Amino acid sequence: MALTKERKQELVAAYREMVKKSQALVLTDYRGLPMSGLSTLRNKVREASGEFHITKNTLTEIALKEEGLPAPGEYFTGPTAVGFAFDDVPGVAKAIVDFAKDSQFVKIKGGLLGNKVLTAKQVEALASLPPLPVIRAQLLGLISAPASRLTGVVAGSVRQIVNVVKAYADKEQPAEAA
Repeated sequence: MALTKERKQELVAAYREMVKKSQALVLTDYRGLPMSGLSTLRNKVREASGEFHITKNTLTEIALKEEGLPAPGEYFTGPTAVGFAFDDVPGVAKAIVDFAKDSQFVKIKGGLLGNKVLTAKQVEALASLPPLPVIRAQLLGLISAPASRLTGVVAGSVRQIVNVVKAYADKEQPAEAA
């Protein structure tokens, strides 16, 4: 069934809105994937703060071009579904890549990270990065480590001064008692 011009414009507008909100896109071929598998994949992507949609190739390419992003034509051949990563890019990529490894139907075509085109291998490498909460915790650890070391050094110096004064005081006490 052919889409009307108005419906196509609505879809392009919807795709543009999702592209604007996305930090990355993961493009897949889903040929043969049953509806139950599609629902499972969508739920996994949603848990990673993303969305997974079957899109019209030409309309997706138009939306990308209108947003000033590259639209690699080789990724828009055959059935295409797009994973939109809104917050946690590695998490969404991991959800899709892990599902693709277990599924004979889903194949990673490539992706976009900002305005950079990614190959399927690069998407898999992106999926191997730790999730956003882990990266935040590691960053916080790196930032707080120098401060805790400085605190330890200052506390150690103060402790040494206190020990020297105490030893000096203990040494002076017996002399006063005599």
